[in-house]
Amino acid sequence: MEHRTAGLLRKAAPVLVDRILPRLDHRIEGSRRPFSRPGLLRPHVDSRTWAWTHYGVFVPRLPAPLRYLNTMTFIGATGTVCFDNDYLARPDARRTATVLSSTAAPGHHHYRAYDTRTDCRFAADGSRLAWGEDLVIEADHPEYRLRADYGGFGADLAITTTPQVSYFVRTPIYDHLSLLATYRGTVTDGAGRVEVDGLCTVEYARCVTPQALFRNPVSPRWKLPVDFFTYHVINLDERTQLLLTDVRAAGATACRLAHLRTLGGSATVFQDVSVEVTPREEPEIDPQGRAMRVPRAFRWTVRDGDEEVAVLDGTVDTPLRYGHGRGYVGAYSFEGAFRRRAVSGTGYFEWVDCEDR
Repeated sequence: MEHRTAGLLRKAAPVLVDRILPRLDHRIEGSRRPFSRPGLLRPHVDSRTWAWTHYGVFVPRLPAPLRYLNTMTFIGATGTVCFDNDYLARPDARRTATVLSSTAAPGHHHYRAYDTRTDCRFAADGSRLAWGEDLVIEADHPEYRLRADYGGFGADLAITTTPQVSYFVRTPIYDHLSLLATYRGTVTDGAGRVEVDGLCTVEYARCVTPQALFRNPVSPRWKLPVDFFTYHVINLDERTQLLLTDVRAAGATACRLAHLRTLGGSATVFQDVSVEVTPREEPEIDPQGRAMRVPRAFRWTVRDGDEEVAVLDGTVDTPLRYGHGRGYVGAYSFEGAFRRRAVSGTGYFEWVDCEDR
């Protein structure tokens, strides 16, 4: 019975993604208007409606050897194939929180699970979020402060968000958004302190899943079949940022979009987006011994009617850091064209591939 029900979930996913969600999802319209919902950004701890929330800060272009700085958090178990690591679940899976933070520099990798009841302090309005002594995010929208000390490295960033918002999903049961932001601060380790500044993102998500109803982790057969996810943040120059997303559920494309934001300018969403992936010959092996196909190179193409907005070729050239759910984060060097202008630099990406092959 359980196996048959799980099979029905996978069969239903394409119908849900292709026919039903587009009628409920207002991500395109939302991404064309200034952000006006700061009250949305709450942690929903102990909710029996919202199974999980996510806060993230992503800095995509830093000098070597850093290359990037990511702060990826979950509050609550997601109930999805891609993002649940059930071996980390606290006695009540719904009280599990995780932090992944890393750069490409040697030793800069923190991935840990926390119990929201005993280890964390989350203000109900989201004004102060603390994962143990490791990470604190303070919010007085549009101003944010991130302070982290992971032992081997740390960061202190003052962040100012802009009204430019990119919605990956905007439905009654799932919101997932990214705010264009500027930052200034430091990244530190045993070798010293690096002053950093530029464009970054502040991100938030909340979602309803069956996991909110159960103390134990949802069985793998019952998890929502989101099984492929890749997300890229690229600063094309000091004022222009490109977000690239490809998400699939049981073979159906749930989100393949490009969001283009310009500091002090406009925000645009492109739906004619394609990506070609050249896999690495050797899979990545996680601490549980699970193998995952990972990329060696990407080619992203973004079009707007007859116009070729961007063509970017990227080659992964940093270590992959485990802990984005079951997957990884890292950076790559890219070159290509943006509106007929040559561009090059370094991009940040996230990769989770749990598709059956």
